[in-house]
Amino acid sequence: MGRRKPPQKAGAKRRSRGGIPTLRRAGTPPPRVATRPGAPTPALGAAAADLSARQGSSPRSRFPVSASFGVVEYERERAQMVLDLRRMGIRDERVVAAMARVPRERFVRGEDQDVAYGDHALGIAEGQTISQPFVVARMTELLEVGPDHHVLEVGTGSGYQAAVLAELARDVVSVERHAPLAERARALLAELGYVNVRVIAADASAGYPPDAPYDRILVTAASPGISPELVRQLAPGGRIVAPVGDEEMQHLVVRHPDGRETRHGAVKFVPLRGRAGFHY
Repeated sequence: MGRRKPPQKAGAKRRSRGGIPTLRRAGTPPPRVATRPGAPTPALGAAAADLSARQGSSPRSRFPVSASFGVVEYERERAQMVLDLRRMGIRDERVVAAMARVPRERFVRGEDQDVAYGDHALGIAEGQTISQPFVVARMTELLEVGPDHHVLEVGTGSGYQAAVLAELARDVVSVERHAPLAERARALLAELGYVNVRVIAADASAGYPPDAPYDRILVTAASPGISPELVRQLAPGGRIVAPVGDEEMQHLVVRHPDGRETRHGAVKFVPLRGRAGFHY
């Protein structure tokens, strides 16, 4: 597939961003996290609420750890995340397996590494976020990525979503408006062995016409609608998944190959900036 599997190692202090949908699994984050735009909401269904009530505590207390996590603790946290994703209704085993392979702790800030696998969004550089695991899984599941697919990601952020897509697709083109985020994600993805991802610093809202057409397009920031520019870059039979709405609340929208659009739950992401987004 043009890539090698990334090693699972902990430690690097990387920042990331990402969309911030609203329904995350459980593992309520510390107060500083809960107030961020990606904080969980009940909008995406009862599964998250059930899990939140069942766990009740911060991910910090899920396993006994010392001041800093080690490889074993991260592996245990990742395994728990996978169990939680299944309980919350993620059914695509390829998506679950992909997320079990990606070391999420490498994509968050150093001070957030011990809560990397809690189901909440976390802040990264440039005022952006890394989406909670459930939303990453749900969007990826809705995208229906195949092993031969050429995928465009609109908004790289931390690079975590790109890594998950790279586990499933033939190759991924990820476009990020903020050059520092693009540089950081590019370096980290290369370090982790993702040779089938290209990160490009550009106006992500406009997609990336030079590499079109794409079999799948995933938008990781809130937009007022699915842009005609992105539709023009879609291959026949292609599919787009995007959070669509205003800057305060959106719904996950799937554009199907026949042009139909369907909604799949309320979310809250940071706004997409650019000529095809909200504004510059």
